[in-house]
Amino acid sequence: MKTLLFYSVILLISAGCNKENPLAGDWLIPVNEVRDGGPGKDGIPALTSPRLADAGSATYLSDQDLILGFADGEDVRAYPHSILDWHEIINDDTDNHSLAVIYCPLTGTGIGWNRVLKGQKTTFGVSGLLYNSNVIPYDRLTDSNWSQLLLKSVNGELIGTEAKSYHLVETTWGTWKQMYPDTKVLSDNTGYSRTYGKYPYGSYKTNNSLIFPVSNTDSRIHLKERVLGIMINEKAKAYRFETFLGGVNAIHDEFENTELVLAGSEDKNFIVAFQRRLDDGTLLNFQSITGELPVIIMDDEGTRWDIFGRAVDGPREGQKLTPVVQMMGYWFSFAAFYPGLDIYGI
Repeated sequence: MKTLLFYSVILLISAGCNKENPLAGDWLIPVNEVRDGGPGKDGIPALTSPRLADAGSATYLSDQDLILGFADGEDVRAYPHSILDWHEIINDDTDNHSLAVIYCPLTGTGIGWNRVLKGQKTTFGVSGLLYNSNVIPYDRLTDSNWSQLLLKSVNGELIGTEAKSYHLVETTWGTWKQMYPDTKVLSDNTGYSRTYGKYPYGSYKTNNSLIFPVSNTDSRIHLKERVLGIMINEKAKAYRFETFLGGVNAIHDEFENTELVLAGSEDKNFIVAFQRRLDDGTLLNFQSITGELPVIIMDDEGTRWDIFGRAVDGPREGQKLTPVVQMMGYWFSFAAFYPGLDIYGI
């Protein structure tokens, strides 16, 4: 535990602490539970317009390393945890999107947010503050603070504003390369000197301990078990890999009056969730497809859909399923923000 605290405090501390009061103003969360993570505002430097490389150039990655994948048409990009562990936020642009990849190494949660706020493109930075052990990003347009797991601004000019989320897929580098061999990937030539192949928090990923306190704990499953959390109407539900053993498996579920299809594979290390009802009112039924990644499901009309919910062939080719807001993360993080949430199958 001393080692974990040491890393937490020294992590990029050279940037120094924000001299202004970081807790000023009104907050939507208990301000007495907002913690100073150690390095201070921008002490963990977010990346902007990062260098990208071909898959074969990413020698710093092993096939087991986790990445967050994003697709803008045929432009697919991988953002590895091993770099996000040290920078937490990546501000990137594709032809059609201004994306902020927001990742918290303490809760293991990663999501994509739209960087256009109030009609202007901005970037996000790391405030150095934590709530329930989870990163609090800030936007550089208004200096408002945001909660990643609450999906909204919790302090500042934009308080109460909901983040617009983009669908990211978390999986291993090996699975991602299998699906998208021509992918771009974040280069480890970031302009910063960091040991990207070394995890900065010791055994934190697998032990049952936390560095910072949280407002609610739930011991139904291991605190650090990776689950998919979906969020609808400010409520959450968790899905475990044990539901998706072996090849690709698909399940139907309903949460907050929303009909869902989830597809995943423990072996290939991914779980994704989409709405079953289309914009035209059609409610589709799905079955899984194994061995044809990135295609993972087929509906009862004969259309096949990929891991981003895109129809690749069949009667609805060219259409897209609507993803629900979702992110992979450690079980304890969802339990802290959404006490009593359901776990599928329990």
